[in-house]
Amino acid sequence: MGPSFRRDDAEKSSEKRHKLSDRSSHWEAVYSTKAENQVSWFQQSPAISLALIKATQAPKDAAIIDIGGGASRLADALLRDGYRSIAVLDLSASALEAAKKRIGPSSQAIDWIVADVTTWTPARTYDIWHDRAAFHFLTAPDDRAAYVDRLRRAVASRGHVIIGTFALDGPEKCSGLPVRRYDGKKLAAELGSGFEFIETRGELHHTPWDSTQSFQFSRFRRR
Repeated sequence: MGPSFRRDDAEKSSEKRHKLSDRSSHWEAVYSTKAENQVSWFQQSPAISLALIKATQAPKDAAIIDIGGGASRLADALLRDGYRSIAVLDLSASALEAAKKRIGPSSQAIDWIVADVTTWTPARTYDIWHDRAAFHFLTAPDDRAAYVDRLRRAVASRGHVIIGTFALDGPEKCSGLPVRRYDGKKLAAELGSGFEFIETRGELHHTPWDSTQSFQFSRFRRR
């Protein structure tokens, strides 16, 4: 039985490596072949994310991490608003380089992390965990469990969690990949009892080609 178990573990480990490699390759291809405003999730202004971050009433020196931030303009906006401890995590180095180039010299004040959130080891804790449209790509239960494990490690006591996903009436796919759709109740079940549900806000996102996508953003606080 021992050798059989070892083979099973090796096969599972190999499958996981292939999955992570495929995920990274997909997003590298997207960000290296398309301009910032040529993807459906492009936002000129991340207004709802900023509003929810402000709703936490966290001070300007609060540590904020944007999960799956890619080339998003949230980091730019946070810098302009005076926030001083910002990190952006994404598995696409190309996306983060695009954001750095756009922001310019001020980008040196941001902690840029190239990693897959499901395998990342947080080096510190954060007061605000923000995620717009990364979690909903995790369709496998083990990936979602790994994400929540990292979230629990990374979010400080009484810290805030903001997660935006496609709403229950939103698209079933994005960038050619399947997604899971959520409302606040379903997200609360994923995070578990250690997080208090605060609110959900809906958003009808307008893509660069004038179609619309139904999003929801839910805010939680660590108990």
